[in-house]
Amino acid sequence: MSVTERYLNAWEGYWCASSGVPGEAIWDSEPETAAEAHPALLALPAELPLPVVDLGCGNGTRTRWLAGHFPRAIGVDLSRAAVEHARRADPEGLAAYERLDLVDTAAVRALHERLGDSHVYLRAVIHQSDSEDRPAVAAAVAELVGARGRAFVVELEPAAKDVIEEAAGASGGSGGTGGTAEKFRRVFEHDLRPAAASGGEVAGLLRGAGLAIRAEGATELAMTGFHTDGRRILLPAHWFVVSRAGSPAEGDG
Repeated sequence: MSVTERYLNAWEGYWCASSGVPGEAIWDSEPETAAEAHPALLALPAELPLPVVDLGCGNGTRTRWLAGHFPRAIGVDLSRAAVEHARRADPEGLAAYERLDLVDTAAVRALHERLGDSHVYLRAVIHQSDSEDRPAVAAAVAELVGARGRAFVVELEPAAKDVIEEAAGASGGSGGTGGTAEKFRRVFEHDLRPAAASGGEVAGLLRGAGLAIRAEGATELAMTGFHTDGRRILLPAHWFVVSRAGSPAEGDG
């Protein structure tokens, strides 16, 4: 089983048309902002020093940041072009990068066998996945954390769609910022579909994959674009810390 052809072509097309420069993509904000610096995420390596796998790493901006907090960081992405961007942007080799289709159960299992139990970082991947692929993405998280690891999952809320539509419409007008308008244009041009998951769906998918929700809460994902009044675009989101149901990690903390 693999992701839908539409989804694969959309992301490969996007990253092939991208320079890979940090901040070029609308979502590629500085990792120190908002959810990325959440205490629940930064507590994971202190509680248990395992590697971290950045699922859907794109050009590796967050993978490199995670490498400064975890013993080892591995970024994986469906797009070969994205992985190539990530490697070029990391000449010091702070992290490792490889292509991985999260819906390919055998490939995900093979990665777990190589790494052992790991922490997982999943930022805004489920909401972008086609609906038929979302259970497999959640299952990939469960496979990689194994019995000991935990995952920090942050996904857009449905309300983010209204913010995106408002900001994209305004930035495309005569009073908008050209950079923001171009970033949104590229998203829609490549058939990427932000905030496509329905409310409550993410929690259900995680539980359906055999994961227990240890903690959760509301947050915002900072974008690299701005509203016409100069405010940074912040998208409503929800974060979860999860571990395998019934694992030792479920009951502590």
